[in-house]
Amino acid sequence: MDGHVWLAYFVAAWLIALSPGSGAVLSMSHGLAYGVRQTSATIAGLQLGLAFILLVAGVGVGAILVASATAFTVVKLLGAAYLAWLGVKQWRAPLTADVDAAGEGVAAAGLSVGQRVLRGALTNATNPKGIVFMVAVLPQFIDPQRPLAPQLLILLATTLAVDTVVMHGYAWLAARLRRWLRSARARRARNRVFGGVLMGMGASLLMVGRAAKA
Repeated sequence: MDGHVWLAYFVAAWLIALSPGSGAVLSMSHGLAYGVRQTSATIAGLQLGLAFILLVAGVGVGAILVASATAFTVVKLLGAAYLAWLGVKQWRAPLTADVDAAGEGVAAAGLSVGQRVLRGALTNATNPKGIVFMVAVLPQFIDPQRPLAPQLLILLATTLAVDTVVMHGYAWLAARLRRWLRSARARRARNRVFGGVLMGMGASLLMVGRAAKA
């Protein structure tokens, strides 16, 4: 891969990661509930889901999902249902104390590390917007005259590195607000805001259409 092509993708990766989405909402929600250090497990899961989407799109399966009305609808409904479920869980989350003396989250009061990793992975892996976007973007940076695997690995490593930094940034920003959100009333409002946003994102997925055919 030529240097100028990688640089262009590097810039695009930052723009993609910084754009608000379900991953950013989940990172901020867990940043508030668990602190930055504990949210790293959630972010690791998000990267697993993102890697799945990128590889699916890169090997052409994503194009099949976009082209097939049935396959795309199934993925869309699964993604919408999952985000809606996350939103309901967040809305109804118990108002347990979630800050310890060091300012980090008390993970024992909520999801385990494995549960946070799985939740992050499913959040990105079931997002049809990500599949559509990657199908549209990746071909612009892949040279068909060169081996596919090395190019995909470079794009994958770049995407995951940038997204990891950005998601930790979202979690850090959210965690800075925790000192003002310790009361039961504030935590209830926090749960309902993030729960409502996740449910709204789930509903918005139902409006996502397939990419237009050439």
